Amino acid sequence: MARYTGPKSKIARKFGEAIFGDDKSFEKKNYPPGQHGNNRRRGKKSEYSVQLMEKQKAKYTYGILEKQFRNLFATAKRKEGVAGEILLQLCESRLDNVVYRMGVSPTRSGARQLVSHRHITVNGELVNIPSYSLKAGDVVGVREKSKSLQSIQDSLTASSAVYEWISWNTEKKEGTYVSIPERLQIPENIKEQLIVELYSK
Repeated sequence: MARYTGPKSKIARKFGEAIFGDDKSFEKKNYPPGQHGNNRRRGKKSEYSVQLMEKQKAKYTYGILEKQFRNLFATAKRKEGVAGEILLQLCESRLDNVVYRMGVSPTRSGARQLVSHRHITVNGELVNIPSYSLKAGDVVGVREKSKSLQSIQDSLTASSAVYEWISWNTEKKEGTYVSIPERLQIPENIKEQLIVELYSK
């Protein structure tokens, strides 16, 4: 499936957050891009504009395009519970996101590439679909032939994040998606209720 491949710093500046991870360019220019980007007297945004921005931020954060994101929302609405929270849980359950959370790659786009290039297994079987939805208890690992890849070793060495819903075995280079995270456990700064309101119009 296609994905956004344009300038990431420009998108991060648009939202005022380094949504793609550490970004030196964003740190230097943490205001919106464009001729009037540094003008603090920009007009007040409409309710629709605020909701749309939040949806776009979520899509860029998780690397999901519109059709797939809308399908995820439709799935979330069918499930019992709070639609916005379930939407984020579905995003977090994607294989590329979990590979990123486990520290196998420093970015979600890098994790997506690892999955697409058949470096990742789920319960011992090769899976090359980044959007593959994991279930609690699934074991995600690095394929035996790929364990010596320098990029993976460097990422695991540099990774320090710990998530309650994920366990990781450094020696085996595999981890378990222990449980679906609660909203409070998901660190992304996304106001999911605004996305629900946008899609519910």
